[in-house]
Amino acid sequence: MTLSRTTPAGDRIIEPMVALAGCSKQHRIVVAGAKGVELMLELQRRGYVRAAATANCGHPAGHEVALDWLVDFLSPSGVLVVWVDPQKATANEALRLSLERRGFVIEGGTVHDCGCAVSARRREMNPVRKAA
Repeated sequence: MTLSRTTPAGDRIIEPMVALAGCSKQHRIVVAGAKGVELMLELQRRGYVRAAATANCGHPAGHEVALDWLVDFLSPSGVLVVWVDPQKATANEALRLSLERRGFVIEGGTVHDCGCAVSARRREMNPVRKAA
């Protein structure tokens, strides 16, 4: 019998975030935040071998600093997915405004009992459709 060491964070956070981003196991995934290393290890355990965490990249901690770095690091066609813990629900609107200021458009989101996530792409990757 094989015991799984799946973390609660992996069960509750990774699945919806990977689904929002539309990641395959060949995509590069960068995880930031307090549980970044834990989530990175869980992603790697699940076969996402190109997962990395900002905690081991030598950049200073902090939400805005991490977001600025990730925005610069993200490829033009990349997807940014941000998880907000349930006790920080009021931060959701601030996050949306922060992403929009950085040139992103919110594409989708998901709400779970353990938090919520939003996905965003660069504005230039989502041209506004003109009415005919």
